Amino acid sequence: MKDIRLNSGQIGMDNKQRQFEALIGAYAADLHRYAYWLCRQRELAEDLVQETFMRAWKSLDSLQDYTAAKSWLITILRREMARHFERHQLDLISLDDDVMERIDTESDDPSEIILLRQAMANLPLEYREPLLLQVIGGYSCDEIATELGIKSGAVMTRLFRARQKLRASFEVEHTVESSKG
Repeated sequence: MKDIRLNSGQIGMDNKQRQFEALIGAYAADLHRYAYWLCRQRELAEDLVQETFMRAWKSLDSLQDYTAAKSWLITILRREMARHFERHQLDLISLDDDVMERIDTESDDPSEIILLRQAMANLPLEYREPLLLQVIGGYSCDEIATELGIKSGAVMTRLFRARQKLRASFEVEHTVESSKG
C-alpha cells in the first residue's frame, strides 16, 4: 500500500489540491494499468482514468478514510467503465492484433509476454478482473471480495480457476510448439 499523508475532515482549497495531487501521484499508474486490462484500449483507459479523477475531485470531501483511497478510486473507475458501456456501442477490435502491436514495442522477449497477455485477455471477465486486482492492484482476497461485491471464497475460486486456465493455455501452446519442431 502506498503511503500518502492526507488529512481527513473538511479541507481548504489549497489543502484539497495538495491532497488530490497526492492521490494522483500515488494511484494514477495503477488505475491506468487496471483500466487498460479491463477495456484493452489505451485511449479508453486514459479517458476512464481522467473521468475517475474528475469524479474523485468533486467528491474528495466525502473520502473519510484515506487509507481506503485506492479502493475508492477503483470503485469510481469501475462505475465509469460501466457508464461508458451503457452510453456507447462497443467497437469490435481484434485482440490479437492489438496485443501483438503493443508487445512488439514493449518487450525484449516477446514470445512469453505475448502468450501471457493473450491468455489473460482471453480469460472471461469474471476470472480476469480478480486476477488483475490481485496482480496489478496488489489487493488481498478480502479486498477483492469487497471491491467486486462477492464473497472471499468466490474470489479464491475465481483466482484458482484463472490460474488453471492460464496454465492450460500455456500447456496447449507448448504442445503446439513441440509438435512443430
